[in-house]
Amino acid sequence: MKNHDVVIRPFAPTTDIQKLSRIWLDASLIAHPFIGERRLMEQRAQIEDKYLPNAETWVACVSDEPSGFISLLDSFVGGIFVSPSWQGLGIGRQLIAHALSLKGELSLEVYTDNQQAMAFYAGFGFEELSRRPVDDDGYPFENARLRLIG
Repeated sequence: MKNHDVVIRPFAPTTDIQKLSRIWLDASLIAHPFIGERRLMEQRAQIEDKYLPNAETWVACVSDEPSGFISLLDSFVGGIFVSPSWQGLGIGRQLIAHALSLKGELSLEVYTDNQQAMAFYAGFGFEELSRRPVDDDGYPFENARLRLIG
């Protein structure tokens, strides 16, 4: 895929919430199977009601259709997700590059069991700052804190 095939635009709440929460769920089911489908389904409501509306979200579109997104809380990446059918084509890299150009540096937390994401961030040059043995809800899923300075 060539860079000009992807357009990154601001989040449009009235048309994007359902599409982006579907991308989040589809990608999460693949990337985070250890969390479990039931818990992910419960989290989807929070994605729609809390996280997307309160973050600075940028949407990657191919042929005007959302294919991925990145949500920022200042320079912290609250989430980056690409639809499974569009993964491996550079959309995630373009979203990170876009956010980095806006913020100058990025930080995030990632489940260490998500080896694909760990490799993606390492390949981009993120450095690991720390780890913690539990996630935000207290479940025993290790998280790594990463940072990238532009």
